[in-house]
Amino acid sequence: MRVFLTGGSGFVGQHLIRQLRAEGHTVLALARSTGSARAAADAGAQPVRGDLAQLSGRSDPAVRPTWLEHLREADAVIHAAARMAFWGTDAGFRADNHEPTVALHAAAVEAGVSRFVLVSAASVSTGSQRAAVVDENSDDGRPNIAYSRVKLATEHALRGSDSPGMTLIILRPPFIWGQGMTTLAEAVETARKGRFAWIDNGRHIMDFVHVENLADSVVLALSHGRHGVPYYVTDGSPMPIRGFFTALLASHGIDVSGSRSVPLAVASPMAAVMDSAARLLRRRTAPPLNNWLVSFMGRDRSYDISAARTDLRYEPRVSLDTGLLEMTR
Repeated sequence: MRVFLTGGSGFVGQHLIRQLRAEGHTVLALARSTGSARAAADAGAQPVRGDLAQLSGRSDPAVRPTWLEHLREADAVIHAAARMAFWGTDAGFRADNHEPTVALHAAAVEAGVSRFVLVSAASVSTGSQRAAVVDENSDDGRPNIAYSRVKLATEHALRGSDSPGMTLIILRPPFIWGQGMTTLAEAVETARKGRFAWIDNGRHIMDFVHVENLADSVVLALSHGRHGVPYYVTDGSPMPIRGFFTALLASHGIDVSGSRSVPLAVASPMAAVMDSAARLLRRRTAPPLNNWLVSFMGRDRSYDISAARTDLRYEPRVSLDTGLLEMTR
C-alpha cells in the first residue's frame, strides 16, 4: 500500500515510518524543511516537500499547494502531525491543527484516497467527563484545554463530512512514551530543580501507550476498523501515576520517589485561581499548577480498549518493563 504520512519527522512519525516499511508499505512523508526531509528519508520514507500551514485559513485560499497532488498516488493517508501543547487559545489550535486537517481530509476525498487514519488524542475526554474508565461509547463531555477541544471538534468535522468511498479511522492514544520521547523534558527539568510534586501521593490511576504499540495500531487501522469510530489505544496496563512516572523518570536518572505531595482538595482550587489569572493576563505559558495538570494527576482515568482489540485486532506488544529497559539502555 502507498501511504501518505504527515508528522513523519516527529517522535511518533519516525516509529510509524519504520513500522510501515517493515510491513512492506511505501511511505510518502510530508516534510516542511530540509531537516524534516532528511529525518523522513533516514527512517525509510520518500520525502514530499510541503507544509500543512499552507492549508490553514491564514493562507491564500486561491493557492493550492502542489504537494497535494501526491495524494492521488496514495491508497491511504495517515495524519499524525499536530501542534501539541497544554496551553494556548482555541483560535490558535484551530488555525494550526483543525483547519489543515479538515482541508487535508477534503483533498484526500477529492483525490480518491480510500482510507484516512487520524491520530487524535485520548485527552478529548479529559475535562467535564469524570468517569474513571471510558470507551468509545462514553460521552466525551467538554475538554478542559484548547488543544483537546479543537481535536474533538476536528473529529466531529471529519465524521460529519461527505466522504463517499473513504473509510475514516480515529485513534485516541493517551500519554505516549518510549525511547526518543520529548514530552518528558519539562518534568525532568522541574524535578532537577526540586519542584516536582505529586497530587494525593500519586495514587490516582493513569493510562499510557508505548510509541511502538501506537504504531502497531496505526498499521492495523489501514485494513481494519469501522468508519468514524474513535478507538482508544493503550498499553492495556493502567497503574498509579506514582509508579509509572517514578519508573519513567528513573530511566532519565531522576529520582522523584521522595517528592512532596499536595492533597487534591488543596491543589484543585489553587489551580483554578492560577489558571484563571494566567488566562486573564494572557500569559504565553501555563502556570506551574493549572486545571489540566490537576485533572491529569488528580483523577483516576483509564481507557477500555476492547473495541480496538476486536475491530482493529490490536494487542499491545511492548510491555512497560520492556520499554523502560530500552530507555535505560
